[in-house]
Amino acid sequence: MFYKFTIKDHIRVSPEQFEMDKKTALLQKIKEKFDGMISKDMGFIIDCTKLIDVGQGRIITGDGAIYHPCTFELVSYLPENNELLHCQVREITDFGAFLNLGPIDGMVHLTQTMDDFVSFSKDKVLQGKESKNVLKIADKCRAKIIAVSYKDLSHPKIGLTMRQKNLGNVEWKEKVKK
Repeated sequence: MFYKFTIKDHIRVSPEQFEMDKKTALLQKIKEKFDGMISKDMGFIIDCTKLIDVGQGRIITGDGAIYHPCTFELVSYLPENNELLHCQVREITDFGAFLNLGPIDGMVHLTQTMDDFVSFSKDKVLQGKESKNVLKIADKCRAKIIAVSYKDLSHPKIGLTMRQKNLGNVEWKEKVKK
C-alpha cells in the first residue's frame, strides 16, 4: 500500500549550497537523505513530495553548515500481508519467479505459482503439467502478499502467492473464459 508520511527532521545545508534558493537546497538534501531508504515502519521511501514548513536555521560551531528544522511529506510503499497486487514477471528461476511490484521485487515460490505440478524449462518458463498454464518473463500477473520480512533491511523479502482464485497470469483468466 502507498502512504504519505509527514516527517519532522533537521536538515543540513552545506556552505556550497548557500547561494541556492533555501527551499530548493532543502528539498535536494531531503531527497538525498530519504530517497531509496528502507524502514520497517515506513517501508520503501519513494519521494519527498512537499516541503511543508522550514524553521529558523542554526549554525553548529566547527561545521559551517546550517541545520534547518523542517516538516515535509514523504511517499512510501509499505507492503502488507494479504495485499493484492498487479505486477509483472521480471525473472524466472528453477525455484520460482520474481515479480516486479514497483519499488521492489517479490518472490513467488514454484509451489505457489499455480495449483498444479509445475516444471521449469531451460527457456526460463514455468508450465503446469495438467493445466498447461505457462508463466514467462514479462507476463502480467495478479499476486497476493503472504510474507514480509525486514530481517535484513538492505534486502527485505516479500513472499507472494498466485494459487488462489483470480490470481496468476492475467492470460490464464482469459483462457478460462474461452
